[in-house]
Amino acid sequence: MGIFKTIKKYDPSIKRNIEILLYPGIYALFFHRIAHFLYKIKFYFLARLISTISRFLTAIEIHPGARVGKGVFIDHGMGVVIGEESIIGNNCLIYQGVTIGGSGKGGIKRRHPIIGDNVIIGSGAKVLGEIEISNHVVIGANSVVVKNVEPHVTVAGVPAKVINQNHIN
Repeated sequence: MGIFKTIKKYDPSIKRNIEILLYPGIYALFFHRIAHFLYKIKFYFLARLISTISRFLTAIEIHPGARVGKGVFIDHGMGVVIGEESIIGNNCLIYQGVTIGGSGKGGIKRRHPIIGDNVIIGSGAKVLGEIEISNHVVIGANSVVVKNVEPHVTVAGVPAKVINQNHIN
């Protein structure tokens, strides 16, 4: 599923495809793809410069080292932060104010989460640390996720706990 299909699936307010060009998440991801390419070839300063310009223009901060899959949709986007070692799967939906970042704990191999495919992360949610979020998970708004999450569940709360199992999104 491409970005246009993902947006149409998750946002019923779209009346025409041209409206998709008004989403800041589209531009943040466009700039991120360029910055990530430069980061991979060790042009770190230029990658961070593009990332910083993107953050200024979109209010969405994606570290150039983060790996972001196809069809990811950042809806509204204001205040989204995605850390350097984060991995985000395909066809995910990320709402405003989401942090996908480190937990601040030292001495671990990887500081940031791995997010599976077809995951929905609600507004204000924090997904922190060396954890894995499996495929087809829904994370409720303002939840704090600090432990691995199995597939096909909904989690919510602080700290996040499973509130629904075996759903399909």
